[in-house]
Amino acid sequence: MAIERTAVNPVDWSLPLGFNQGELVSGQTRTLYVSGQTSMDADGKPQHEDDIAAQLALSVDNLEAVLAGAGMTLANLVRLNVYTTDIDALFPHYGALAGRLGAARVAPTTTMLEVRRLAIPGQLVELEGTAVA
Repeated sequence: MAIERTAVNPVDWSLPLGFNQGELVSGQTRTLYVSGQTSMDADGKPQHEDDIAAQLALSVDNLEAVLAGAGMTLANLVRLNVYTTDIDALFPHYGALAGRLGAARVAPTTTMLEVRRLAIPGQLVELEGTAVA
C-alpha cells in the first residue's frame, strides 16, 4: 500500500506560516505527526502571557484538537516532546499534563527540553507529538 499524507488543520492560521497543525500518514497504520502546539487561540493569537500553567493547559487542548481532527485522542499518542523556556517553573504544573495522559491511559515516550526561547514571543511551553492508530 502506498503511503498517503493528509494535512490536519482544525484551524488555518498556520498555513500562511508554512506548516500544518498535523500530518496524517496512512499505510499499514496511521501515523500523525503533530507540530508544536502552544497556547494560541483559533486566530493564532498568543494567550496567557507569563502564566505557564494556563499555557500548558491550552497547549494540551490544542494538541487534543489536532488529534481529534485525525480521529484520534491522547490515547493514540506514542511520542511527546515538551519544550519550555523554564523547566523549574513548569515542573510544579506538570502534574496537570500527566493527569490528562493518565486519564487517557497512555504514557507516551517523552522528552522535555529547556530552550532559550520559543518561536512566538511570550510563549513558555510547546508540545509536539506523534500518534498512531
